[in-house]
Amino acid sequence: MKNIFSYAVLLLAGVSVLTACKDDNDSNPTLTQPTSFVLNNPEVGEGLVDLQNSKVIKLTWSQPTPYNNYNAPVVPTYTIQLSTTNSFTKEFNADAEDNTGADFISLNETYSTGNVELDCEVLDKALMQLNEWGEDGVPQDQALSIRVKSALRDASFNEYYTILSNVVNVNIKPYYIELSDAPVEIWYLTGACIADGSWSNSAEAVGTGMTPMYIKPGFEYDKKTGKGEIEYAGYFPDGANFKIIAPEGLSNWNYGLCGGNEEGGQVYREGGDDPGNISVGVGGYYKLTLNTETHELVWEKLDQPEVFRQISMPGDYQDWDVSANLMNTLTTATENHDWTITADYESDCLLKFAANGAWDVNWGATDFPVGDGVQNGDNIPVTAGSYKVFFNDILGRYMFLPNE
Repeated sequence: MKNIFSYAVLLLAGVSVLTACKDDNDSNPTLTQPTSFVLNNPEVGEGLVDLQNSKVIKLTWSQPTPYNNYNAPVVPTYTIQLSTTNSFTKEFNADAEDNTGADFISLNETYSTGNVELDCEVLDKALMQLNEWGEDGVPQDQALSIRVKSALRDASFNEYYTILSNVVNVNIKPYYIELSDAPVEIWYLTGACIADGSWSNSAEAVGTGMTPMYIKPGFEYDKKTGKGEIEYAGYFPDGANFKIIAPEGLSNWNYGLCGGNEEGGQVYREGGDDPGNISVGVGGYYKLTLNTETHELVWEKLDQPEVFRQISMPGDYQDWDVSANLMNTLTTATENHDWTITADYESDCLLKFAANGAWDVNWGATDFPVGDGVQNGDNIPVTAGSYKVFFNDILGRYMFLPNE
């Protein structure tokens, strides 16, 4: 998780340094920056970590003397870096076209404490990226060098006052993993006007107490993080309250978009005090577009759409029967425009979404597993598997998410 201290703290740090330069009086605010910290040797049993058959490597480090700003400690962000050459001269960049000469990689996960469990699968995937090992090119055993970077970050992820730990070495047995882009990061709405109105925030409540925002077909999401723009459209009553929960906020409320209203002012919460709920002053139909990288939320007022009493999923797997395979109403707290169902398909098939048990209004497209359905569109090509299906009848947007 990315731990970011506020702009206010950084601004105060800047003011402190400038003030100290102007006046050497000991009472002036100053920023105390540590210069080193120690990464401890991990305990790895027999000395060789089989990444395929191990879950985690436990790492600990002595946190550096706190960055202090006028006696107020500032928490740094820690990033783990890996090298298979014991050299840290050029960092691998997933967005670069050419990584020739890259000899170390930084993991996406960040930490705020000096006691972490490094996931062995995450580690192995990172080494696959760094070394570009083919299926027949993975070594039987490999020396791995590990170090930790400590830095302060602002709200734009700019880093300041960076220091590096010592390097520790372990022996590992890597294995081949077929690499793919990171899955799109999905956030969830919850509140008195959302889903069943229960203000749920657990993973188990997705589809009952929470509704997901929808992936945008054709949008170029960050391949490394899965971040980008996601959307939702629905009816929000006067005075309604809700929050938008980040994946990290499932079950703990500490991560997500809070506060503000349709005029703006939303705040991303990453721990700390609750900034309050997002409130709707003027009720109506809105499309919300959230950028999960910048946390910017855009509201768009919509015209009143048609309200449907049922949505079905007819297809060649059930002889195109519009009266069968009815989806469940997702929103019961207010007017519903979201539908869901858990569906298992033993073989590839074609289907559409249809309204009110007839073909008068139906949605189709050529995209899978997400798409924008249009009236009388093409049949949707579904790959065999088990899915949690979501459909929004205002956007015509659908998502077939793996049912895990």
